[in-house]
Amino acid sequence: MKKIIFVHLLNDYSGSPKVLSQVVRALQRDGYEVELYTGESKDGFLSHLTPKHHMYFYKRFDNKYLTLITFMLSQVSLFFKLLKYKDENVLIYVNTLLPFGAGLAGKYMQKKVFYHVHETSIQPAIFKKFLRSMVQKTASKVFFVSNSLKESESFIGIPQEVIYNAISDEFLNNAKQFEYKHKKDGFFSVLMICSLKAYKGVDEFVKIAQGSSEEKSLKFTLLLNAEQEEIVNYFKEFTLPKNLNIISRQKNVLPFYEDASLVMNLSRIDEWIETFGLTILEAISLGIPVIVPPVGGPTEIVRDGVEGYQISSYDIDTIIKTIINLAHDEKKCLELSEHGKKRAEFFNEKEFEKSILKAIDA
Repeated sequence: MKKIIFVHLLNDYSGSPKVLSQVVRALQRDGYEVELYTGESKDGFLSHLTPKHHMYFYKRFDNKYLTLITFMLSQVSLFFKLLKYKDENVLIYVNTLLPFGAGLAGKYMQKKVFYHVHETSIQPAIFKKFLRSMVQKTASKVFFVSNSLKESESFIGIPQEVIYNAISDEFLNNAKQFEYKHKKDGFFSVLMICSLKAYKGVDEFVKIAQGSSEEKSLKFTLLLNAEQEEIVNYFKEFTLPKNLNIISRQKNVLPFYEDASLVMNLSRIDEWIETFGLTILEAISLGIPVIVPPVGGPTEIVRDGVEGYQISSYDIDTIIKTIINLAHDEKKCLELSEHGKKRAEFFNEKEFEKSILKAIDA
């Protein structure tokens, strides 16, 4: 039986572990024996996927230097844990640039090492350079989630290909039963789902809500991949508008999409280039119009003026104007909605699994 060792750093409810969970399920269905390694964390998309789910030491701190120290220690721990596969015929599958200890272990054991590259807006620059050097030294093949990412982050002399992320069949089936409504209970509802990071456009979302407060039919929901305590600490110096509701981490985000008239991604174009944008794809599959950054992976999903709009998060006035215009133009929203649902069909799970299996077996 073919065997793959999957390695990821932080198991949570963000995009990269969600995509990896789809890869794991696809390979299990295809007859692969699977083992999974993740840093010690709470539940996430990778929980309960396989009985052979191993943890290795990792801990995050508010102090970035302490986090860096524990990260480096975690990779030393991971390296030695994986050496037990030295005499087995295994493939090492590393998700994101971060778990470089797995790449080193695979190289040392002379195993194939595949990297699945998602986010690459990593700071400081010297740390990113180090992680890229680990991929360059250890990878047998690299998968990228978009063409823009491949163009900006390609490696020398290593087979590389683009495998777009996909909407799960379960999500798509739910999407087919969903009927987009321009307003719910008289409100045009604007939703953003993201991590609690400034570079994700969290501050800009608050400013947009503040700047739209005179439009009484608008309401804003910020769904964050963070605990309530983290949210309270982040916003303690903010004056939050009454039209804004901030929600902590949720396992099921579908009810929030179902309430949304518009979904936004406000990642800062000079600090965090979105390499794909899974929430964007989920939104358009439900027929929800979107506003996305004008750079990176989102531009390969959303065509400006067709499924939504490409606008920089720094152009707050334009975003506010666009939101207000859409709130008063049901016909345009329904047009964007229909285009979005058709566009999302391209990013289906069947094609994703076929691409993954072909790339691994090649």
